[in-house]
Amino acid sequence: MSSSDFDLYRLSEEHDLLRESVRSLAETKIAPHAAEVDEESRFPQEARDALTANDLHAVHVPEAYGGAGADAISTVIVIEEIARVCASSSLIPAVNKLGSLPVELSGSEELKRKYLGPLAKGDAMFSYCLSEPDAGSDAAGMKTRAVRDGDSWVLNGVKRWITNAGISEFYTVMAVTDPEKRSKGISAFVVEKDDPGLSFGAPEKKLGIKGSPTREVYFDNVRIPADRMIGEEGTGFATAMRTLDHTRVTIAAQALGIAQGALDYARGYVQERKQFGKPIGDFQGVQFMLADMAMKLEAARQLTYAAAARSERVSGGATKEDLTFFGAAAKCYASDVAMEITTDAVQLLGGYGYTRDYPVERMMRDAKITQIYEGTNQVQRIVMARNLP
Repeated sequence: MSSSDFDLYRLSEEHDLLRESVRSLAETKIAPHAAEVDEESRFPQEARDALTANDLHAVHVPEAYGGAGADAISTVIVIEEIARVCASSSLIPAVNKLGSLPVELSGSEELKRKYLGPLAKGDAMFSYCLSEPDAGSDAAGMKTRAVRDGDSWVLNGVKRWITNAGISEFYTVMAVTDPEKRSKGISAFVVEKDDPGLSFGAPEKKLGIKGSPTREVYFDNVRIPADRMIGEEGTGFATAMRTLDHTRVTIAAQALGIAQGALDYARGYVQERKQFGKPIGDFQGVQFMLADMAMKLEAARQLTYAAAARSERVSGGATKEDLTFFGAAAKCYASDVAMEITTDAVQLLGGYGYTRDYPVERMMRDAKITQIYEGTNQVQRIVMARNLP
């Protein structure tokens, strides 16, 4: 890696100022509700209101459609700082990007104006419907069908594990339009919450990110106008994979934030907690744990920012394969590190860490999903191996 590569993802003064402002907002408006949101498994409406009021709910939307036009590193910083205090809340900007990016990447100008504008204003949220009960890692094996009927498409099927389902107003949906072509017979559509025939299952009872509703989404003869197709017929799967190349970086950002929050809390705790007549942070064994946690976190952060820089430059200097490798690597490494750091944070707090009176057990539970969604880390390793730089 050359020094010029480093310069491309070194943080600017603007990025540093953005971090300060988001951290301040997160600590004052989001953190006070985080434990309650988790305990009650309720959507963090306070976070959505605060993020929308400060134009942080969907910073990736281009200025042409009323958005902030933030670069990929800015988006990472926003998600990271929110996740530092509440992982569930960080899924508001993260999934808004995941759900809307197919429209941004492949949609017609009419679709972009129709759907990115309300998203930018905070009038709507976006979700992403790819996984199904029998099509998880093998997303190309999906069964949801879309059949052309005159000037409409009619959708039937089930999507599973859909983040913020029932809250979002808009849904990017992948459906089979030509069963004979497997992945090249999949197309992408925008479905609206109020479309007749669209319904939602009960919220899943989850280990973590309890404030972000995860539901099944049902399509029962959902008829939508033909112009709601994203891109050309048969290009939906390619659009879905291009989207994940970019948004895996946002999951890495979420993992960074969770890990940073756990490290910050554990570091403060060991400076105050006394045993054998002195703070436990004075013991070498504890110091070594903190050093390893901080070292791995910083390595994950640098890899994530490198991936974000490539996400920004994929239409310029960086190749698609370059982004695919770095996006998968950042997501995989950062989430593995987050799981390790949050587990160690619980260990450092001892019995207290195991109780809900302290936030690290929540952070540990929240960290686990980052190793699973948007492609398990086993799948990420396959992706990396196929796209070695």
